[in-house]
Amino acid sequence: MMDVPVETEKRSAINPAMWVDEYGDSLYRYALSRLRDVEAAEEVVQQTFLAGIEHIKQFSGQGSEQGWLLGILKRKIVDLVRARSRTTQLIEEDGGDPLDRMFDRNGNWRRNTHSMLQQPLESIEREEFWPILRTCLSELPVGQADAFTLREMDELGTKEICKKMSISPSNLWVLLHRARLRLANCMKSRWHLEQG
Repeated sequence: MMDVPVETEKRSAINPAMWVDEYGDSLYRYALSRLRDVEAAEEVVQQTFLAGIEHIKQFSGQGSEQGWLLGILKRKIVDLVRARSRTTQLIEEDGGDPLDRMFDRNGNWRRNTHSMLQQPLESIEREEFWPILRTCLSELPVGQADAFTLREMDELGTKEICKKMSISPSNLWVLLHRARLRLANCMKSRWHLEQG
């Protein structure tokens, strides 16, 4: 009797028909936490499963099946972020900019805005924090939200983010600056509404 190599044996045990049941929820949660959009998260998970089926022979069997699918999902998310950054205008459709409410015509902080934004939240670990952050992230322009998520949640460096989003370092700085200001303003106002 001939021994079957472990790699071949593990690869033959892959059952794409079970992927949705076994890995769908965790892949979806990961995608949603990065993209903040239900439809986009569903789409990239579907694309992940299709790419997995298409490239099933590339699974070496050395890692877990879920880890392999997660690697594909991460690439699909990066592809979507790149596509978004190419097609999305960074200024909101109505042409308004919430930053105008925070600064005067000379670029100085409006009265009390700076001190309000500098006040720390009582506890970042409160369960109210995460829903408010998700809501505020969903209200950011897509380019700003993507830049903030890649920097603060995925902890990527400037060079890698610029490459993924096809932007310059100075453009990234502007996106991050605006995202942080808008998030701070949004979170402080929503936090006070939740607490009051």
